[in-house]
Amino acid sequence: MEPVLEIAEGATSSDPDVGLRAVAALRALSERLEVLQVQAARELGWSWQDIAERLGVTKQTVHRKYGRRIGRR
Repeated sequence: MEPVLEIAEGATSSDPDVGLRAVAALRALSERLEVLQVQAARELGWSWQDIAERLGVTKQTVHRKYGRRIGRR
């Protein structure tokens, strides 16, 4: 994967091919980071509600997305 700054710069490209590829790469990176941070929060004992508030979603949304993947702890 390209360095993050290079991807971010690509997102502002006037070439839609470059820009859209960069947006897709940033989306994938964001998803990976979210999984890592949700997992870290759960390991520290955070509730699904606490995590949901930080992500700006409902508790049900975050639990549905990560409950089985990360565990109930």
